[in-house]
This record gives sequence, structure tokens and C-alpha cells, in this order.
Amino acid sequence: MTRSARLAQAMDLLEQLEGGAPAKVEANLDAFSPDAAELVLGYAFTDIVSRKGIDLRTREMLTVAMLAAMGTAPGQLEFHIRAALNTGVTREEVIEIILQVSVYAGVPACMNAIKAAKSAFAACIV
Repeated sequence: MTRSARLAQAMDLLEQLEGGAPAKVEANLDAFSPDAAELVLGYAFTDIVSRKGIDLRTREMLTVAMLAAMGTAPGQLEFHIRAALNTGVTREEVIEIILQVSVYAGVPACMNAIKAAKSAFAACIV
């Protein structure tokens, strides 16, 4: 199946966030539905994340904060912590984001985010 320009742009951005991620994510989504990658990744990474209003580093910091506050998406949180590190966010900044989550989203969300951060830090050579 040929990728649309929209999906190709999404995959290019996903590759920037973490090398090798596009193939894994696309395979996972394709196993669910042949339209899923176009719809989900095209919307998320091309239509929203690629917008010019906020730089990618800042978007990743915001994404880490939101996912940590949600407390219900540990796999995505761990991925976006690694992506944040890959866009220039420091470990210290990730730690501060997660500690702030404890104030506004609660200690349980913070504890879950700490677990995800420890896994992400162990996987990254940054």
C-alpha cells in the first residue's frame, strides 16, 4: 500500500522523535486496521504536532505533562519521555515536570510517571 503524503510526513516526524519508531507503530496500527495509521498518525503528527505555533521540544514537554497527569497511558508516556529527551529536553526537566504532576494531578499519577521515566531513562543514552 502506498503511503499518502500526510502519512509520510507523520512518519518523518515520528522518526525524529525516536529512530525506528515508525515501522513499529505502523505495523501495530496496520494489524488493527489498514486505515488506522493514516487516521491516527496523520491527525496527531501531521495535523497537530507539525504546526508551527510551538516548537517540537516544547510540544514534547507538554505531552509528557499531559500523559503523566492522565495516568492512563504508560506506554505512550514512556515513549514521549524518550522523545522529549531526543528533542533536547534534559532528564532534570523531565523530573521537574513529573514532580509538578504530583501537585496538580496527584501523587499516584506522579508515581506512575516516575516508573515510566525510570524505564525511559534506562533505555536512553542521553
